[in-house]
Amino acid sequence: MMPEILFLLLPVAALSGWLMARASYKKKADKKTACAYEPAYYKGLNFLLNEQPDKAIDVFIDLLEVDSETVETHLALGSLFRKRGEVDRAIRIHQNLIARPSLGQEQRANALLELGQDYMNAGLFDRAENLFTELYETGKLQKKALENLKEIYQQEKVWDKCLTVVKQLESYTGKSYSDETAHYNCELAELSFKTGEISHAAEFIKKAKQSSPDSVRALLMEARLEESQQHIKKALKLYQQIIETDHMFVSEILPGLINCYRQKGSLEELQNYLGSLFQRTHDTAVLEQLVAAVTQGQGIKAAMDYLVTQLAEYPSLKGLQLLHQLKSDNPSLQAVDVASVLGNIIEVELSQRPAYACRRCGYEAKTLHWQCPGCRSWGTIKPALDHES
Repeated sequence: MMPEILFLLLPVAALSGWLMARASYKKKADKKTACAYEPAYYKGLNFLLNEQPDKAIDVFIDLLEVDSETVETHLALGSLFRKRGEVDRAIRIHQNLIARPSLGQEQRANALLELGQDYMNAGLFDRAENLFTELYETGKLQKKALENLKEIYQQEKVWDKCLTVVKQLESYTGKSYSDETAHYNCELAELSFKTGEISHAAEFIKKAKQSSPDSVRALLMEARLEESQQHIKKALKLYQQIIETDHMFVSEILPGLINCYRQKGSLEELQNYLGSLFQRTHDTAVLEQLVAAVTQGQGIKAAMDYLVTQLAEYPSLKGLQLLHQLKSDNPSLQAVDVASVLGNIIEVELSQRPAYACRRCGYEAKTLHWQCPGCRSWGTIKPALDHES
């Protein structure tokens, strides 16, 4: 602890001495005036060396008399304490600064911002909110005040206030916050779902889509709402729209999509759609449902043959696990050449493994680099071992 305190406060002590010397020079004070500061300066150092940092801070704060030339030093010192996790000390410094009536408007605004961030780090969101609101009302640093208020409201999950703040941010910056606005409305929709207020949920989803028409979350919530109300065709269309928007979310929509097809009574149509979807995405979640559909429509043997064919072209461990499960559940079926499938998958997996890895940052490479491109360290990239993969 002692070396860390010295590392932090000795530069502050040195800066204090420099500022005093500078002030002395500017005022053309004689040596006696300069020496008048020395007892307090060495007293602060003594507290520091005796592991009494709080008392040392008090001394250095007194030495750094608040004026137009030392405000930045106070702010920097408090910010440094906050970044080190010593929030209580940061709060003391910034509170001491704000209490000075001589602060100019810009200086007070910066002090309010710093103290608000101190309170945020300490988890005192109500105090931080009050300070950032006050800062916004002064007309100074409004963007930063609003951004911090947005962060507070997000952590407290006060979504209606989030919407108010992003609207103010859009007006102030001219920047669009459409994605965030959509998510805030979706959060409110989920709360309405939980309380059974379906009409309110539908209204929030509508607002989310108005803000961001391609919002996957809003489309998914609307699809589930339509499905729950037995509007199967509309729900199915929405599920398909999600896939067209971002097929990475296919695993999220599969249960609803399959339920809609089954409610329509169109198993063949479902199988065809899943087949085309798998060709596009190669998603094993789709493959699993596709095998289930083939099993239901054409039997387990046809499903296993289909799975083996797909694994030959698109090998995956998940697909191999599925094949093993089908064989285990149906031991009477003629043996499928699992060994060849397994060999193909192992070959693909091994070809994709990195041959080398950095022991410091984890950077992976196919060839040996003596200097790591990731962390720029020398001699840290070494051959990767099988058991590590």
